[in-house]
Amino acid sequence: MRAFAHLLERLAFTPARNAKLRLLRHYLEQTPDPDRGYALAALTGDLKLRAVTPGLLRGLMADRIDAQLFALSYDFVGDLAETIALLWQGEGDDDVPLRDAVSLLRDTGRAALPGAIAAMLDRLGPSERLAFLKLATGNMRVGLSARMARIALAEMGAPEVKDIEEIWHGLTPPYLPLFDWIAGGPRPEQAARAPFRPVMLSTPTDLDQLRALDPADHVAEWKWDGIRVQAINDDGTRRLYSRTGEDLGNAFPDLLEALNFDGTLDGELLVRRSDAVCSFGDLQQRLNRKAVSRALLDSHPAALRVYDAMIWQGTDLRDRPWQDRRALLEAADFGSDRIDLSPLLPFATWDDLAALRADPPDPVIEGVMIKRRDSLYVGGRPRGPWFKWKRDPMVVDAVMLYAQRGHGKRSGFYSDFTFGLWDGADLVPVGKAYFGFTDEELRQLDRFVRQNTVDRFGPVRAVAPLLVLEVAFEGLNASARHKSGVAMRFPRISRIRWDKPAAEADRLDSLKALIP
Repeated sequence: MRAFAHLLERLAFTPARNAKLRLLRHYLEQTPDPDRGYALAALTGDLKLRAVTPGLLRGLMADRIDAQLFALSYDFVGDLAETIALLWQGEGDDDVPLRDAVSLLRDTGRAALPGAIAAMLDRLGPSERLAFLKLATGNMRVGLSARMARIALAEMGAPEVKDIEEIWHGLTPPYLPLFDWIAGGPRPEQAARAPFRPVMLSTPTDLDQLRALDPADHVAEWKWDGIRVQAINDDGTRRLYSRTGEDLGNAFPDLLEALNFDGTLDGELLVRRSDAVCSFGDLQQRLNRKAVSRALLDSHPAALRVYDAMIWQGTDLRDRPWQDRRALLEAADFGSDRIDLSPLLPFATWDDLAALRADPPDPVIEGVMIKRRDSLYVGGRPRGPWFKWKRDPMVVDAVMLYAQRGHGKRSGFYSDFTFGLWDGADLVPVGKAYFGFTDEELRQLDRFVRQNTVDRFGPVRAVAPLLVLEVAFEGLNASARHKSGVAMRFPRISRIRWDKPAAEADRLDSLKALIP
């Protein structure tokens, strides 16, 4: 556990990408099995353990420390796991194997879990306690993506990143066959049917960048505001994955039933009533559910709009050019009216495409996708073959109302901001944003919060309604769950309007008028 704790600390405070890769590679090379495999799974989000809730952890602290002291400490530190690790009154300093911590969190029953966690915390020092609590809550936050972890693996041996990614979702922790392969052993057999394959992603572009390219070499299609998915029927085994490999099948049994083809398709998950594509808000009502009622299946029917084919009728198409894959799809029978092919857009010049992008036929469209006709299907984000040209974001001027401390490296700053718009003479909260600003702007915002606090609610501060924030967002839906009646998609702070009086911020009616 000590080596794992040290790795997490070094990763969290090492900004450089290549330095992070070296740290992880060194750990994986020096740490024995199965600990290194469990650490790798924890860092990539693939370690499935019993959920340890913040309420359980707060309950443990209530038995050990004064409630007011804990509240003040949590407000100062800003991170629950770190606060507990520092305050826990234990004098242990055992180097517990990581596999023992994993076993405790995976196998202990619900009733016995609080006592087992407390006993483990008693055995550990502060750094190891923090690592254990991060493991328990699933909150790594060390600036290391799953792809970076697989790059570090590839640097350890002969397999390339693309080869590791091809079989990754068929493996399970602690990945003993994977490490044997990296050391020169045989390639692991994929354990699962209908495995997820790495999805090909696009890079952002704009009209100025496109002018350097020949439009005759490219095609374009609408970019729909849904969820990118991979739909598979592998000899009767059907799967629906998100672009990161999360299994979505439980939430979309109706679409699984409609996968009456033989192959692996890349497309957009949508809610579609007849020929009308519904808003992202409708799709959200189906996401992250373990089961779906018949009423919701009937009112929010799922559909797949196909972008590309990876495998079709037993043939891997990824090393064939896009135009060949497209010709196959145009001749294919998908076996269900819930699946259709994304149409191509007619354009001869980039200005033609710009005109189409500026006036899409459906409010659910969020831009255009542009692809080279000869592009192969390459997992990851290769620069050049595919581009996304998203529509310009919507923007409102809102007033900062509340601020909360961030987590990790931001735990010393107020970095999560709730903002509101005018509704009559009142300011009504409409959203929350925690990115879009520079480090220097973060320091300025933090200083403003501290100097203009008017009330406190635990870790949250209410601030005087003085500062206007320009908030950009990608979409807007009506929402009965929010007091304002609206829900923004991907809000971020695009500009701090130090120059604008709060009285001149936008009104709620103006925002509601933007709802499709």
